[in-house]
Amino acid sequence: QVQLVESGGGLVQAGGSLRLSCAASGRTFSNYPMAWFRQAPGKEREFVATISWNGGTTDYVDSVKGRFTISRDNALNTMYLQMNSLKPEDTAVYYCAASRVFSRIRASYPYWGQGTQVTVSS
Repeated sequence: QVQLVESGGGLVQAGGSLRLSCAASGRTFSNYPMAWFRQAPGKEREFVATISWNGGTTDYVDSVKGRFTISRDNALNTMYLQMNSLKPEDTAVYYCAASRVFSRIRASYPYWGQGTQVTVSS
């Protein structure tokens, strides 16, 4: 089992920045590719970004490329999502997830955090 806890969400104006954190416990964090997903009200949960077990490979949804950066510190068992140039359409609950495979597919991820709210005002 892997337990995941997100933090760092909040209310920010458009153009601002936030950094989300995902703290992991349980099984060896460095064994797992990790990802961020988000879910806006009335919408499906969607892929945002993923990172390989050693941080060497990343992948992003097109809408956040150039604005968001995913990273991880295996010594601290923590993953991050640096979000810059935020837009109102980035408003959602953000979830971190862990998997045995490097994937954009939600069903590939058996372990999830509880989510953290990000609200971007215009």
